[in-house]
Amino acid sequence: MDNTEDFTLSDEEEEITADTVLKTLQTAWQNERLAPEILPHCNDMVECMLGQIQHMERNINKLPKTDLRACIHKMELSRIKFIICNYLKIRLNKIEKYCIPIINEEKQRIESGTNYLTPAEYKYAQEYLLNMESHLKSVVLNKVPSNMQAFDMGKMAVYPNLHSHVFLKAKESVNGVVLEDLYGDQDEEIDLEEGSQHILQYKPIADLVKNGKVHLI
Repeated sequence: MDNTEDFTLSDEEEEITADTVLKTLQTAWQNERLAPEILPHCNDMVECMLGQIQHMERNINKLPKTDLRACIHKMELSRIKFIICNYLKIRLNKIEKYCIPIINEEKQRIESGTNYLTPAEYKYAQEYLLNMESHLKSVVLNKVPSNMQAFDMGKMAVYPNLHSHVFLKAKESVNGVVLEDLYGDQDEEIDLEEGSQHILQYKPIADLVKNGKVHLI
């Protein structure tokens, strides 16, 4: 029984296999888990994989319940579903934690057409911020003196720590990565060889993660 099929991504009009989609989604999930900031969404890959899940479920239902292949394919389905659910959950957790800076940055990205969030995620972020602000005004601030009720929502912003260290592997050679010296002016420039592994601050390699030249491990 063949559980794979080809997909066509609307933006690129390029046929890719289900195995390629899954591998891409696994990398996106791993990067999202390990990156301190929210990364550009992979909604096309999620949608493709959801379609593949339906295809696999139809094929599994055609097999006898005693067929060992059905058990194996169900285990694989559970693994794929976990990756998708956990990937989306991690993104929502980041949206809730870093809601204010994410919304502010996303407004600029939308204008330039480089948005990181899906429309649904952006709507969720806006609603979450409104609910949080409403809660503070109606529950918290009502209990303090009137001269202390004014507040700036922006001051409550929590930002991801882009200077945290991450473990990465170079998928291709990259020259001239500048490592910022946080305690002086002794910046260092290094080259990443294909297949090499490093522990570095996230900020200098953030763009390399997003364009797929390195991935987090």
